[in-house]
Amino acid sequence: MDLHFGDSKPTDEERAAVDALLGPPESSWEGADRSDADLRWARGGREARDRRDLLLPGLHAVNDRIGWISEGALDYLCRRLTVPPAEAYGVATFYSMFSVKPRPATVLHVCTDLACAAAGAPELCAGIEERLGLGSGVSVERSPCLGLCERAPAALAIKAGDPVRTAVSAPATVQDAVLAASSPDSAPEEPAAALAVPQAGQDGLMLLHRVGVVDPSSLDDYRAHGGYTALRRAFELGPAEVIREVTDSGLVGRGGAAFPTGRKWQATASQPDRPHYLVCNADESEPGTFKDRVLMEGDPYALVEAMTIAGYATGAHKGYLYLRGEYPRALRLLENAIAQARARGLLGDDVLGQGYAFDIEIRRGAGAYICGEETALFNSIEGYRGEPRSKPPFPVEKGLFGKPTVENNVETLVNVLPILTLGAPAYAAIGTGRSTGPKLFCVSGSVERPGVYEVPFGATLGEVLTLAGVREGLRAVLLGGAAGGFVRPDELDVPLTFEGTREAGTTLGSGVVMAFDDSVPLPRLLLRIAEFFRDESCGQCVPCRVGTVRQEEALHRIVERTGAEAAGDIALLREVGRAMRDASICGLGQTAWNAVESAIDRLGAYE
Repeated sequence: MDLHFGDSKPTDEERAAVDALLGPPESSWEGADRSDADLRWARGGREARDRRDLLLPGLHAVNDRIGWISEGALDYLCRRLTVPPAEAYGVATFYSMFSVKPRPATVLHVCTDLACAAAGAPELCAGIEERLGLGSGVSVERSPCLGLCERAPAALAIKAGDPVRTAVSAPATVQDAVLAASSPDSAPEEPAAALAVPQAGQDGLMLLHRVGVVDPSSLDDYRAHGGYTALRRAFELGPAEVIREVTDSGLVGRGGAAFPTGRKWQATASQPDRPHYLVCNADESEPGTFKDRVLMEGDPYALVEAMTIAGYATGAHKGYLYLRGEYPRALRLLENAIAQARARGLLGDDVLGQGYAFDIEIRRGAGAYICGEETALFNSIEGYRGEPRSKPPFPVEKGLFGKPTVENNVETLVNVLPILTLGAPAYAAIGTGRSTGPKLFCVSGSVERPGVYEVPFGATLGEVLTLAGVREGLRAVLLGGAAGGFVRPDELDVPLTFEGTREAGTTLGSGVVMAFDDSVPLPRLLLRIAEFFRDESCGQCVPCRVGTVRQEEALHRIVERTGAEAAGDIALLREVGRAMRDASICGLGQTAWNAVESAIDRLGAYE
């Protein structure tokens, strides 16, 4: 282990940011002042290695307080955690929200991804930069999807300090975005999550029925609307019966892979190795996806309850909630929900007096799409670069910290509540035989009422678009996000089930339904998708690292071409796409060609 440190020293403010997280250093080996430190010992061995997972929170602490991470601050954090500085530098530079170069304390992230690009994000960026000018003290950064697609275009301002301050502008104007950046505390309050749910308050909703009805900051309000009924039912049934209910319900993962949830839980629960861990994947970074954000902002206690049930069923006593760094409002509400649940005996050493101990820790991501892949997420939590691991071994055997781990996303976990309150047969009766229950769809783009819609599996694409009020001149619909595929306007009878979309040659993915009309230049849209995958590739494997660059280069060449002029590059794209699909380590490279391929074959993008 190379612990070579440089000569740079942290400032008092940088030292205070790290010490606020880790506590004061206990020896001069950790950076304490020699005048009042014991020089005879240093923390090491297992105790030091066990602190490695605090590297990402430590980087956040410095970045939040200062706005960037200096060499002195990084060295001090590494001394405190006994982490080689070279490795910590590799981690810090992996995430887009961190900077290891000086920058202004205020960063304004302006989304330039698919929905926002179609809503005028390029013009918005140009207007903001012109208004702010040089020397404004604000760094304007073009950002991938901020998860605010229903209010596109969107901007997120982050002003470093103690405490860090944030403000969202969406739908953003030049004036509002500049106000958010220059004075976050004076920016208009972000609208309630219920505005992202056009169905809010309607009868028959299962996953969204509390959004817009309950106060998301009130535990009492949550319990008055049926909260914690499912957890009490779980304790009545016992862990094995809870898993049986989830299995019999037919619930499968809602993040895109569609793996049976009950099988995953059973495989984890049956592992003799201890401890077991539960990880909630709330790092929804797929362009066009925002359902998990709406659930967390509108009904945060539901996720806390669902995680407690999942932990109980699988024998886990610790749950990690890995949350997107771009979701400051969800962070505040979840921190409050966890603190309130802990204070009321719903988390902690004796949940509901049942002798079961369970607690939840939030870990913030920092802008890396790849961390939505479960093993990359584990590496991120452990304090390493968020690069996917080769499988096997699978997470149910060796996951977080090398222990059996069950990982589910927010929507999957929240589905467990109606399964236990209604019973598996009643839940399984919703939807179709092979795709059971309700499904959330994130509808955005050329529609009158963008937002999150809850429908039973089996509803058609046309029915969902009708709910959202699709506009005239529909050109294409992107299903599943950047990793999904396009369908034509004459294919709206596609049933929105896993098997239905598979038979139609597309995918449900994470539930993205993004409509584009004739005003959106399709070649430019495909180029943005290619740029996204190039930026977000972790670079670990050659097929993805090289293939995403070659894909973008070819699309740059043909963005203004059609017909025979583009034929050679289209042939190259197919060859590169096949290589990425067949040989990439994880789903990013395997799906990076999907949307481009479908646009060429189904939409005739370059004809």
